[in-house]
Amino acid sequence: MTHWVFHIHLIAAISWIGGSVFMFVLGVTLRDKKVQKAVYPHVGPIFGWFEVGALIILLMTGFVLGSNYSLFPLLFSGDTSSLTTAIRLKAFFVLILTIVTIIHFVIAYRTNDRERTRRENLISRASSMLIFFLNLFVMHYGIVLRNILN
Repeated sequence: MTHWVFHIHLIAAISWIGGSVFMFVLGVTLRDKKVQKAVYPHVGPIFGWFEVGALIILLMTGFVLGSNYSLFPLLFSGDTSSLTTAIRLKAFFVLILTIVTIIHFVIAYRTNDRERTRRENLISRASSMLIFFLNLFVMHYGIVLRNILN
């Protein structure tokens, strides 16, 4: 079963990170405000709900994998092995990523049909960029864990 759960986790991670990269590139390249106003109200909600689904799948399958490999007790142990360090860092980055994603999603959802305030725009852009970079750290530690566990 762990084999299939890992594959589902991997597909969800590819979807999550690929979508994040796409939206990051879209945000950087769409400079024209009229084009942004035409594109984001249509693409944003579809992407947002897709990403929420991918994140839920990632969290669920990550929990199953962590349980199957008995990784959760390591989070609170005094162990300083490379496995423990990797699981702690990945869990930390996943926690921060989840919180930032919720903040970003709430702002995007609330402001999809109206102009954002300066503060909302700043938080939305900063959280989007943070999500992009946190994804790279989470992916790195996922690869580290997979290498250690194989």
